[in-house]
Amino acid sequence: MIDTGGACDAQERLVAERRLALGEDHPETLTAMLDLADRLWAQGRLIAARQLEEKVVEGRRRQLGEQHADTLRAIGKLAVTLGAQGNLAEARRLQEEAVSGRRALFGDTDLETLRAINNLAGTIAAQGDFGEEHPDSIRAMSNLAAILWQGGDRAEAYALQQQVVELGRLVFGEDDEATHTAAAILAAMEQEAGC
Repeated sequence: MIDTGGACDAQERLVAERRLALGEDHPETLTAMLDLADRLWAQGRLIAARQLEEKVVEGRRRQLGEQHADTLRAIGKLAVTLGAQGNLAEARRLQEEAVSGRRALFGDTDLETLRAINNLAGTIAAQGDFGEEHPDSIRAMSNLAAILWQGGDRAEAYALQQQVVELGRLVFGEDDEATHTAAAILAAMEQEAGC
């Protein structure tokens, strides 16, 4: 259901109250601003959402630094908004920053890292730089297969992992470590599913 404005009005009041009581860069103010940006986004008000997200990113960078999970989350949200507005180059730059930071902090198997990788892959595909045969796209597909498997969508996960193995053989070659890893994951899926 689309918010008719009541929730946005209440969130705008909360942001104003927190700015007054805590200051513009206080973590609670920044969180309230990001929540308001989400509500504006849901209403299709991307310009207003972007302006708030930019302020949140700036504030979190000042308060928490570049390599903090909250900063990286805000960067990722801003990147999605920029992409939705058609600014794919800037969206990609920020998504690469978010992926790099999340990998450094949490590794490749963290759910938020996987989401950031998936968002980056989508932006890259939208730019037309490369499709599913690019190594980053193959890794994103493998990560998505793992998420689907863990989430219980085994049939879709298995089908996607089969594609990963086929693409790995095509792109990396039969003897490549990435291809072997993808095949081993597929075999483990088969064994666990009793295939």
